Amino acid sequence: MTHRICVVGTSYVGLSLAVLLARQHDVVAYDIAPERVELLRAGRSPIHDPDIEEQLRSGGLRLQATTDPREAYPGSDVVIVATPTNYDEQTNYFDTSSVEQVARDVVGLEPRATVVVKSTVPVGFTQGLREQLGTDQVIFSPEFLREGRALHDNLHPSRVVVGDRGPAGERVARLLADAALDDEVPVLLTGSTEAEAIKLFANTYLAMRVAYFNELDTYAATHGLDPREIIDGVGLDPRIGTHYNNPSFGYGGYCLPKDTKQLLANYADVPQTLIRAIVDANTTRKDFVATDILAREPRVVGIHRLIMKSGSDNFRSSSIQGVMKRIKAKGVEVLVHEPELGEDTFYGSPVVSLEELKERADVIVANRRVPELADVADRVYTRDLFGSD
Repeated sequence: MTHRICVVGTSYVGLSLAVLLARQHDVVAYDIAPERVELLRAGRSPIHDPDIEEQLRSGGLRLQATTDPREAYPGSDVVIVATPTNYDEQTNYFDTSSVEQVARDVVGLEPRATVVVKSTVPVGFTQGLREQLGTDQVIFSPEFLREGRALHDNLHPSRVVVGDRGPAGERVARLLADAALDDEVPVLLTGSTEAEAIKLFANTYLAMRVAYFNELDTYAATHGLDPREIIDGVGLDPRIGTHYNNPSFGYGGYCLPKDTKQLLANYADVPQTLIRAIVDANTTRKDFVATDILAREPRVVGIHRLIMKSGSDNFRSSSIQGVMKRIKAKGVEVLVHEPELGEDTFYGSPVVSLEELKERADVIVANRRVPELADVADRVYTRDLFGSD
């Protein structure tokens, strides 16, 4: 059965879902940014994701794009909300205003549509929004996507989770599972609040794993030990495994920092120690890395790339920025090389070419080893052991 689907927001989550579903259904991508809509109309992607770029380039998608909600919502069977929910340090909560506004608009313009919230929200948010709007047509369904691999992860999902145990939840789950290329996709229908908790606990566990191996690496560096030998030995235990174990400057990106803080805020009246430790560990790791760099007494530090991982164009809340700010606070000159930046400076530091970075920097700080730094390897500071994200 063909549906008319509106996807609100065209970043990683929204655009990957729009492209995924436009292979079988009529999809309207709605975004308030005209430049993103124009790119989509021209068959170009506003984000870096090779699979999305290839799908848009090859055509054949039943995909439109608009900046007008009156063109987007009316006639839609399903409206998928993928708008940003940034963490507000003042309130200790996600800013869910954009999600709430979309839901209100849909109820006003197309009340029969099912609203599927893909934006990450606090535990208990969906139930409250349903009561506020007087509708049971709002459903939360968490996403588990990697930046730069978002369409791939939608085509080959680890699982489909939908926070509704009734017929509406079944329809949404079937819509997402049928769009995947895999035949047997695990599907889990839960309560709305349980689905919200699944998202935050999953990301906090990933953050905990990053923090664990980072603190192992800090111990090894402090005691002059080989961290790779220790990690290899630990990972050969099948209960632990050798995946997601590469030390870094800390967990970062759009999701993990804000999701761990939101989960911690949701624990306000619940006994806990571990969740607080995960959040604090990320600060401690950046403190250690910055101190370790400064111990080399550099005159000029070069920051090689702000992005969190290879194949991504996103550097929101990247851990290397925290390291950079700590170094700058000690009065050391800092240069930045980041091709994704369109400005001449970043937090007061000059943005330079790779050649100038290599020429001027005493220490070149890189979260991950890359071939383009092989000729200056003796000046590269990294905690990367395995050459992977």
